[in-house]
Amino acid sequence: MEKLIEKANVLMEALPWIKNFYGKTIVIKYGGNAMVEEQLKEGFARDVILMKYIGLNPVVVHGGGPQIGKVLEAMRIKSHFVQGMRVTDSATMDVVEMVLGGKVNKEIVANINRHGGKAVGLSGKDGGLIQARKLEMTALNPESMTPEIIDIGMVGEVAAVDPKVINALEENNFIPVIAPIGTGLNGETYNINADLVAGKIAGALKAEKLILLTDIEGVKDQQGKLISTIDIQRVPDLINDGTLSGGMIPKVNCCVDAIEAGVAKTHIIDGRMEHACLLEIFTDKGIGTAVARYDN
Repeated sequence: MEKLIEKANVLMEALPWIKNFYGKTIVIKYGGNAMVEEQLKEGFARDVILMKYIGLNPVVVHGGGPQIGKVLEAMRIKSHFVQGMRVTDSATMDVVEMVLGGKVNKEIVANINRHGGKAVGLSGKDGGLIQARKLEMTALNPESMTPEIIDIGMVGEVAAVDPKVINALEENNFIPVIAPIGTGLNGETYNINADLVAGKIAGALKAEKLILLTDIEGVKDQQGKLISTIDIQRVPDLINDGTLSGGMIPKVNCCVDAIEAGVAKTHIIDGRMEHACLLEIFTDKGIGTAVARYDN
């Protein structure tokens, strides 16, 4: 009986959060170990379905870097990286689109549908969802000490988002699952960082939350302690003092951009934890690092 009462208390703790978020859109960037380990994959599918059944509108944007790497290796296409970005020539772009828009996307959709959800797979090319442009990357020339443009191929950034296709799916109770691929003005196909796509889509939808699933606990201070909240006004200082470094800088900047575009709150959480999204959304304490605009 005590265990049953404990379960009831858990549901009661979630009640105010369910009321607050009913009818609201939650954009989730799905990647890392949560996309690889079977137990986490099953748990994520069930979590997203639960959100939908209790009145939230989850939108999933997924990555797939490791899966792309495996297929390129199997096809004996060498991968080259510049500042952490995969150089994407025509042959590589074909593989990227095949893996992200095909294998990975449809596996996520099938997993959600198999557990009783109604998911539909998209890429940014569908319904004019993502208009993209070529990402311009620069590096300092060591000889002239001047910045020069580096061509990394068909790697893009989001120029604009038209969320009509997402809105149509949500109105019909479908869960959109989106591959981070966009179309240029002349019909070119671009590979885009999934965090950036999730942030831009969240902003276009004026989502209640943007959640970035990662393979770390969240943002940590210089002593290695988790920072539970970050005001967006503090971000430049955290970058300058070295608290934010490496791959965490673009993730936090993505959160800042989403907040500036109208997203209520953003979160960087550990996708290796079972039911990470539910713990963040429906519990008093939450997990990971929340990035938002806080009143002083």
